[in-house]
Formats: sequence, structure tokens, C-alpha cells
Amino acid sequence: MPHGYNGKLLRIDLSSGKIIKEEIPGRLYRKYLGGSGLGGYYLTKEFAHFPEPFSPENPLIFIAGLLCGLPVPTGGKSCVVSRSPLTGIWGEATVGGHWGARLKSSGHDGIIVTGESDEPVFLSVSPAGCEILPAGDLWGKDTFETSEILTERIGKKAQVACIGPAGENLVRYASIMIGGDDARALGRCGMGAVMGKKKLKAIVVSGDIKMTLADPEKLKAAVREDTVLIREAAKGLTAFGTSGAVEAVEAAGDLPIQNWRGGEWKEGAKLVNGKVVVEKYLHKHYACYGCPIVCAKKAVVPYGPYKGKTGHSPEYETIAAFGGLTLNEDIEGAIVANDLCNRLGLDTISTGAVIAFAMEAYENGLITEEDAGRTLNWGDPGVLVDLPHLIAYREKIGDVLAEGVRCAAEKLGGNAEEFAIHAKGLEFPYHDPRAFHSMAVNYATANRGACHLEGLTYFVENGAFPAELIKYEITSDRFGVDGKADLCIKMQNFMNVLNAAGLCKFIIRGKAGPEKVCNWINLALGWDMDYDEIMKIGDRLHNLKRMYNVKLGIGRKDDRLPSRLATWARPGGGADGQLPHVGKMLWEYYKLRKWNEQGIPEPEKLEELELSEALI
Repeated sequence: MPHGYNGKLLRIDLSSGKIIKEEIPGRLYRKYLGGSGLGGYYLTKEFAHFPEPFSPENPLIFIAGLLCGLPVPTGGKSCVVSRSPLTGIWGEATVGGHWGARLKSSGHDGIIVTGESDEPVFLSVSPAGCEILPAGDLWGKDTFETSEILTERIGKKAQVACIGPAGENLVRYASIMIGGDDARALGRCGMGAVMGKKKLKAIVVSGDIKMTLADPEKLKAAVREDTVLIREAAKGLTAFGTSGAVEAVEAAGDLPIQNWRGGEWKEGAKLVNGKVVVEKYLHKHYACYGCPIVCAKKAVVPYGPYKGKTGHSPEYETIAAFGGLTLNEDIEGAIVANDLCNRLGLDTISTGAVIAFAMEAYENGLITEEDAGRTLNWGDPGVLVDLPHLIAYREKIGDVLAEGVRCAAEKLGGNAEEFAIHAKGLEFPYHDPRAFHSMAVNYATANRGACHLEGLTYFVENGAFPAELIKYEITSDRFGVDGKADLCIKMQNFMNVLNAAGLCKFIIRGKAGPEKVCNWINLALGWDMDYDEIMKIGDRLHNLKRMYNVKLGIGRKDDRLPSRLATWARPGGGADGQLPHVGKMLWEYYKLRKWNEQGIPEPEKLEELELSEALI
């Protein structure tokens, strides 16, 4: 048995009921690592005919990160890839929690699901293999109920990934939820809708197989030392979670306000943030597998049908969505909305964007009170609580909003496209490229659409991650353009590595750069990987995903920001008057990436990255 991984893959065809267990060649791990890297290899190589997102042939490919389940800091990440029903292109979602580690302890590193069941089913994966079991009694239940029932049925140590009503009703940004009321989400790109179309309610993983390590004593010693640095650097996250930084983000002009058209929200940021949640509503702190940061929090739900229950406390992105973006100053409304989205199986980033879009459409007379069954006024927390239900069950205006802002704007017409904030069909997360100009080129070129996690360049620009760890030497302020394309490329490559390795990106707060990740991999797996090799892997993965999109018609015409972020300067605040020069940065980016003027990787680049086997 190899060190660090199982080398086993399950293939399940829900149409025929056929289940196959096969070997994953060891060379693929060294070339693609795991997570979305290995998942990308299988998606591009075996599904190059590009089945439509809701076709039975479109796969759901679940792959644990290479270091997932191993004793390394934050080694708990797994990934699912598929063609996205929201964007129609490369779809990828990543999650922490404990599901990925339990998948590996079941004796498998990945699962590829194809086909479509006639009736609702769930998968039970264990060291014995996989069973396809009926789930008719679970259909219609929320994600917390489903997880509770299945852990009772399979075993308390089992981990459940499941969908709620949003996935069942094919909401195009439905999430797959992990761990019951721990509520970790495979949130972006609508993977829950693909699962719902297949009538697949859940995947339950169980088992206690232990991975062997190449040098356990040296790994233990290295991790002990590195963990001290990570914990010290992440004290704010430990105390207040990711949403503890809302006031600082607002001060930098990075927090979106009123669907990205506002400039300042100082008083609101004091009222709606993670510090207030911890002070008033905290139930407990908890962590994902192997995580020394412990940024996850549980909060007591203050009102509504689940009053007094506990659920996952809103992360930064959720607080931003149900706070500044919608001008809501009621922290309780944000907590309730977050809990409802988790139970219903809705991506909170896209849901928040859709609600802000609906509020502006209502303001412009494109949505009426009759359409929504209520008013949709800015700052009204009732909207945040009511609209998730309409969206998840596709009722009234929720049926239009369930398609995402790009499609909803097309259906509503008028000037709706002006305030549908997305890139390549994916709603924007809540870091403003007008505040950190390197993020503009990242958003424009990120493979799944508007995604801050594909680059995280603002961590370098705000000093949270030392630039020298990725060998970036050009210095310019956050509003400059010089060298920003190079920064974007280096960070995108490294973020691809962290995703494929199964590591949380918050470790970069503890100065965990490529060389430190190499050390963990080498000690765990017995490899001799160095900086150049691991960064080349990141380059390979970014180009692999780009080529998947290129074959679907994506190119330079799509590498852009929405007009509101490209041409509207923020009126006040920490990024007052700033606009990023996307064109200049993009031109430089293409040259450094060795892409042609249409944004297509040159044949020589693909040969350099040894991608011929994956790109048929």
C-alpha cells in the first residue's frame, strides 16, 4: 500500500446500478496531487464530449485532497468537480469538515457518480465497497434532518454529504452540505443541483482504515513546530471566525455595499460581524479535521422556526452577503438567513447576491410586490429570511431567482443586466477588486468564474502572506497595476496546489508557503518534491481547467469584470474613486501565462506542462 493514500476509486452508475472499484495509477498523484487536480484529470480526459450539466452522463467527481486525513495542519479538504449547471463551464467546490478524511478511511480516495436514478437513493461507502440504497423517505427533508437520520442508520462515526430541497428542486446554485449542523458546504457552482438531478440524496462514508506515513516521526516534529506559527498568526480567526474581520474589511473599502454601489458602511459593520455573534449568540467553537485554527463557530438561532436550535455561525462571505450587500444591520436576521440556507442547501454567496439583485430589481420596478409576495426593501431582514424559501422551492419570483443573477437578468429584461454582478455566470464573492487591484485580474481569469479563493492575492497586498514565499519581488501599492499579473499567476498556481493537496488556504496566514507544503508531502509520502515541481503542478492544474473551458468556448471575451466593478468607482471609504486597469493587467497576464491573444494556452505551454494525456 502506498504512503498517504489508498489508490482506489469507486465508479457508480446510478442508471444501471453498476459499481466498479479500480486502481488510481500512482503516477497521477505525483502529477495532479488530489482534490480538484485529480478530479480535473478525470473530468477532462473521460468527459471531453462535455455532457450538459443536467445530463445523466455529466459526472460528479468527489476526490479527497492528497494530504486529507493525514496528520498535517488543516488536512481535511475534499473537492467535487463537474460541469456547472449555473455557469455551464468548469465547476468546482471544496469543503472542509470531516467527510474527506472519512472517505479516505473507507479505503477510497475518490468517487465518480454518473447516470440518474429513477427513485431517490443514497450511497453508503465503506471498506466493503459501496451500496446504492433507497432514500424515498429522505426526499424533501432538509440537510440537518437527513444527516441525523443517516448517521443513526449507518453509525455515529459515519460522515454524510447530502442535499436539501434546493438541490432536489434544481436550484442552479444549490450546495452539498457536510456534517449536519456543523454545516460545511460544497457551496459554489451548483453541485447540489447536479446531485439532485441524479436523484442522489446523500453519500455516507464510514470506515477506520489508517494511512501509512513515510516518515511519521519527522512529520510529527515538523508539524509540531509549524502548528505553533499557524495558531499564533490565526488568533483572530480562532476567537471570532472569518467574520471577525468585517470592520477591517469595510475600512479598506473591500466590503461590498448595496449590491456593490456603495462606498462606506461603518456603523453597519459595527453591528453585523463575527465579534457580535460570538459575544451574544455563540454556542461553541469547533474545528475541521486536523485544524489547529478552530475558526468554525456554532451560534444559537435567535428566532424563526428553528429558534433555540444551534447551527453554523455565518462566515465572512455570508455576513457580507446578509449585511453590507443588502444593507441589513440586524445580526439576528443574518444568523437566521444563514441557518435557513444551510438547512435548505443553498450557497450563501450566490443566495446573497441574488437577494441583493432582487432588491435592486424591485427598486427599478422589474419585480413587483405581487411577484415576491412581499416588499423587497433594502435593509429589511425579513427579505433575507423569506426569499431563501421561495428560491429553494421555486415559488413565485423564487423560480426566476433560482437560475442565478445572469439568467434572472435575461428573464427580467430592462436594465437588470447592469446590476447582475457575476463573472462567467458565477456570482461574486465579497472582496472588491476596486480595493485590491490584483483581484481584478484574478476574478477575470479564475476558472470557475468569480472566485476569490483561486488567487487570494489580497493576502499578499494587505501583508498577511509574505510575497517572498512565492518568489514575488515586485512591489506596488494595492491600487497599482505593475507586477500584479505576475502576483496573480503565482498565487493562482499556489492556490491550485493547496486545493489539490487538501489544505485550508488559511494556513498561509501562518507563513505556510510552497516549500513548507512540499516538506509535509515529502515526509508523509516519501517523495522528493521541491518548490519548482510543486509550483509547476499548480500551473498545470490552472491550465488544465482553462483548457476545459476553452473547449466550451471560453476566451478573452469572457475574461472581464461586470461593468459596475470595472467602470463605477466607489463613492467614499477606503477605496474611494479607485478603478482597476483590467486591460493592462490582462495583457501582461496572457504573456506570462504563455496564452495567445484570445486567452488560449499555446501548444508549447501545454507540452511544457505535459498535459497531452489529459487533453484528448
